[in-house]
Parts: sequence; C-alpha cells; structure tokens
Amino acid sequence: MNRMAALAEIRFGLGLTPGQTGDSDPKGALKAQLEGPDPALASGAFTNLPRGIDGVDALRDDAMTRKAMLADGTPLKGNFKPKSRLMYEADVAAQMGWATTTTAGFRERLVWFWTNHFTVSVYQGQTAALVGPMIREAIRPHVTGNFTDMVLAAERHPAMLRYLANDVSVGPDSPAGRRSHRGLNENLGRECMELHTVGLQAGYSQADVTSMAKILTGWSVAGTDGGGDDTGFKYRPFAHEPGPQTVMGNRYEGGEQAGIDALTYLSKHPTTYQLIAAKLATHFIADNPPPHTVNHIATVLSETGGDLGAASASLLDLAEAWAPLTKLKTPLEYVISTVRAAPPPPAQPAMNYIGVTTQLGQPIWGAPLPNGWPDVAANWNGSDALMTRINWAYGYAARFEGGANGVQPADIAANSLGPLLKPATASAMALAGSRREAVTLVFASPEFQRR
Repeated sequence: MNRMAALAEIRFGLGLTPGQTGDSDPKGALKAQLEGPDPALASGAFTNLPRGIDGVDALRDDAMTRKAMLADGTPLKGNFKPKSRLMYEADVAAQMGWATTTTAGFRERLVWFWTNHFTVSVYQGQTAALVGPMIREAIRPHVTGNFTDMVLAAERHPAMLRYLANDVSVGPDSPAGRRSHRGLNENLGRECMELHTVGLQAGYSQADVTSMAKILTGWSVAGTDGGGDDTGFKYRPFAHEPGPQTVMGNRYEGGEQAGIDALTYLSKHPTTYQLIAAKLATHFIADNPPPHTVNHIATVLSETGGDLGAASASLLDLAEAWAPLTKLKTPLEYVISTVRAAPPPPAQPAMNYIGVTTQLGQPIWGAPLPNGWPDVAANWNGSDALMTRINWAYGYAARFEGGANGVQPADIAANSLGPLLKPATASAMALAGSRREAVTLVFASPEFQRR
C-alpha cells in the first residue's frame, strides 16, 4: 500500500482494516463510492431497525408508562427501561457496526458529516428513538443527491421537529392559536436559516426569522389522531399561521407548500453554497482551509444546483486535500478507526460505543448545541482530553495482551497506519515493556491521532 492509498482510507474514510492492500487508483476508488444508492441501506443492514413513526409511537408509549407508574407510586429506577432508549441503543449498535466494517468509508464519513450538519441531540426534546431513523430516512438517501432534497427531508423529520420544538409551535392567528393561546416557537425558523442554509452572512433580519417560523407552523408529528407518513411527519393545517409571509424579499402564500418553497429557495442561495463548502473543506482538508478551496467547492455546488455528489468528488481533485495528516480525529473517529484497525477478538465483550464516546467527550448523537460537534483541533486537543484517549487506548489494548486472536503489535501498527507509521513510533514499540504497551503506543501516536 502506498501513502496516497493509506491517506485515502484514513482521511476520507474511517480508517484502515486488517488485510487492506489499498487501491492502485485511490482517488478513483473514492469517487466510485459516490455512485449508486447508500450501500448500508442497499445491503439491508438496517432492515429490522424502526422507522420514524415507530419512534414517535415508542416515545408516546414511554410517556404513558412513566405517567402510570408515577401515579401508582411504582419507582421508575430499576423498573422502567424506555422503549425509546432500547431503540437508540439498537440503532447505535447497528450503525457503528456498519462503520467499523464497511469498505465504503468515504460514503459513511459523508453520512456522519451531514448528520452533524443537521444536528439533533438524543438528550433533548424527546428524540432518543428518532435520531437513528432520521439518519436513515433523511440523510443517507441524499448524501450524494441534491442538497435541497436533504434539507426538506431533514427539516420535516420528527427528530428535527421535536428537537427544535416545532411540533408545539402554533401560529398566533391560526385556529389552534386563537383557541389555546399557544404561541410561536422560532427555533426551527432560526436554525434552518442560520445553521442549515444561508447562514448569518446572508444578512437576513429578525423579521425574516419570525416569518420563516410562521411559515413552518403546522409542520408537526403524528399523534393518536392518526395520519402522518412513515417518518412520523404530519402537517396540521389548524396550527398553521394564515396569510402570506415574506422571507429575504420573497413572498410566500400560506399552507404546507409555503414551507417547501421557502426552504427550496434558502437551500439554493449562494451563501448556502458558501457555508456548506466551507464546512466540507474544514472537515476534510484543514481547520482553516484557504479561500480558493472553499470557492472551488461552492462553484461546483452553484453550477450543479446543489449536487452533493459532485461537491464531494470535487474535494478529491484538490492538491491540498492530500496533504498528510492535517486533521485531528474527533473522539468518535478515533474510536471507530481503532476498532477498524484492531477488531476485538471473538471472545471479547462487544464494544459499548455509547459509553466509550461519552467518556471521551463526544456521546453519539449527543451534541450539546444545534450547531453540532466542532470540527477543529482546538476543541479536542486539550491535555486532559488527549490523556483520556490514551487511557482508553491502554484499556482497549488489553484485549490483545498475550497475543489474543494471534494479533501481534506490529500487525496492528500495519493495519492502523500502513506506510504512514513513523520510525519514532516503531522504535518506541520495539522498546515497549509489554505487548499491551506496544499496542497502546500505536493508538497514542501522533500519526494515528490524525487523519
């Protein structure tokens, strides 16, 4: 394997795997991953996982069970494991299992990237059973498709609607608003503009945010009254603010179509393309990508009308995209690349990905704010954070102590880094006092910490 082939799997993918020899045309192999449907969905790997509507039902059942137990004095602790939590755990196990074994690492990294762009936290807004379905229903199908389609799918998904409280947002002059005196919630109107599309650089006003929020009233979640699609989305016209609204100079008439039209406009705005181009460049190339890099990607987006596959492919044609190991891995990237390089021996316990990533400071699908997990080293390279990684690596290396599964430290080094292994790391491994220490040195090395 040459250095470019190794870098292709480590930077653009999720890490090397045992026995991987590398492709003779790394760039072409990565571009080939952008063709066709999502490989995880096509493989049937997630067939038995719940749909969005199933998550909506589970969350409602959990609330009813909790209420009944409290009413009759039954302690929740030790007696109640929410269905929604079980769904979350099953989804994490399936999606992380795919991440540790897939040969389409670039495609899967893009799923992670867009999941973070449209952040929904499982710890806020009763969404535990909804984030996994949102990734499968709103992100995966559109990773190499058109950005507008992804925006519409993400903003309409019950995970997003619950997270940003749009399911309880009511137009003040709607029938529901006049009857119940419930009010407008601007969270989705604000975040869909500031974080998901045009960004603050578009120069919109607070009045635009309020109008956008009014346009999105009625976009809600299925309930006991029936209706809704397989994702759990339901439009409730009686909660929709009547009359026309104006956003960034564009007038939209009332109804569900107004939200679709407004989001379509925002998703194709020039500043939207600049925003997502900058985020792609930051994620794949450098913490502070040069302006010409961002402009190159934005131009591709503009010329193709938001083709995400074309934008992703355009990254690979930039010389700066192949500079060695410029990005620090986030905790999740670090854990997954470790497991890919050194899968746990069969007799060892399964990985607790939720517990491990929480310990390392990045709980899966649990970003604290709607802007998602940060994508620059300054947020992850503190001395305490790096020491926590090393301590975890030392614990993980114990799985291979005594030559478990016949794996030698040198094999793990080759599986992890290939030709990117530095002589200093190899020398330190040779002087290690134990097999466990030698394996730890691989995972603690600067070259493994980066991509």
